[in-house]
Amino acid sequence: MDKQLEKFESWIRDMFKNHQKSEVCYHNMDHSMQLVKVVAEIGDYYKLSQEEKNDLHIAAWMHDIGYWEVKGEGHEEKGAKMAQEYLTELGFEQERIDRIKSLILATRMPQKPKNLLEEIICDADLYHLSSEKYFDHTVLLKKEKANLGFGKTSLIDWLRESKLFMQAHHYHTEYAQIYFQPGKEANLASIEMKIKEADASPKSDSKGKKKDKTKNKADRGIETMFRITSKNHLALSALADNKANIMISVNSIIISIIVALFIQIIEEFPYYLVPTLMLIITCLIAMVFAILATRPNVTHGIVTKEDIRNKKGNLLYFGNFHEMSFPDYMGGMHEMMKDGTYLYDSMITDIYNLGIVLSKKYILLRKCYNIFMFGFVLSVVSFLIATYIFDPIAR
Repeated sequence: MDKQLEKFESWIRDMFKNHQKSEVCYHNMDHSMQLVKVVAEIGDYYKLSQEEKNDLHIAAWMHDIGYWEVKGEGHEEKGAKMAQEYLTELGFEQERIDRIKSLILATRMPQKPKNLLEEIICDADLYHLSSEKYFDHTVLLKKEKANLGFGKTSLIDWLRESKLFMQAHHYHTEYAQIYFQPGKEANLASIEMKIKEADASPKSDSKGKKKDKTKNKADRGIETMFRITSKNHLALSALADNKANIMISVNSIIISIIVALFIQIIEEFPYYLVPTLMLIITCLIAMVFAILATRPNVTHGIVTKEDIRNKKGNLLYFGNFHEMSFPDYMGGMHEMMKDGTYLYDSMITDIYNLGIVLSKKYILLRKCYNIFMFGFVLSVVSFLIATYIFDPIAR
């Protein structure tokens, strides 16, 4: 960390401690620290420059400082104004201050990011939608709204508003779409279930409340299971693709070098023909298996209304809906969200199919690595044998 950033870090932490209001129980230092952590993770994923990472770091710390002086409305504009004042005092260049202010303003609702850095901070700001502690976060946000004088709202009405917000929201970056979206979908399904249960059941007595608490714990366990399983599958898929890309790159380099020198090698050392061909064939076969492991497989892309009525169509996988019209897809999603069993069955189907795809990827990758390992060893051995037999200098 450079001295200027270190000075800022010390300053901003002190400012939070001295200016943060107790009634602001969500948009506080904890939320800002979480945002700082998430923008750093996404920044590493996109291999941003150090200055870009530092700008995101500063903007993440300052994006909600407007809450120190206002009740939430227009806090981004107030935060940008405060950033101008404080960063100027800390000796930051105006060009950099303008970039940081743009990042702060990008978090305004509705979000309309104009570049990758703004997309990153927008997605990080709404990371809590995908968090395992989403319900706790949204209850805190509800409490904060009441503390700031926006009126009290019942929990079920708050959840209905949260559901509409989550349905309208979409993550901007590829990273968030891969790693945050599954958790957000699980949380949305949880909210749907809570709303459905509240609408279907009358007020219960003390025993009923105890049963509801037990059921809620069980529901959270199921949601956590789906979230973790989906994240693990996606992480394993990304790992498999990375391994395949490594094999494709390595073998491409080897083949390029050998092909470029092939004629010269054969003319000067004809006894290297067989070992050279063995190495080329090994690399080609390994590349083929690596490419097969990463080759996408897209299905027909249409789930009919009859499939949805019969609860057969899985709308959680893009390959099943990419050819559908948006109204049909939206209608199908609403039908699925009304039925908890259908929704959970779709999630189970999605996880199962991800597992099947992963199995095929890793089988092909294992073959690829085995072929490369054994073929490369045999090729080197054959080079050594050819050298020993035909090259009198080597003897």
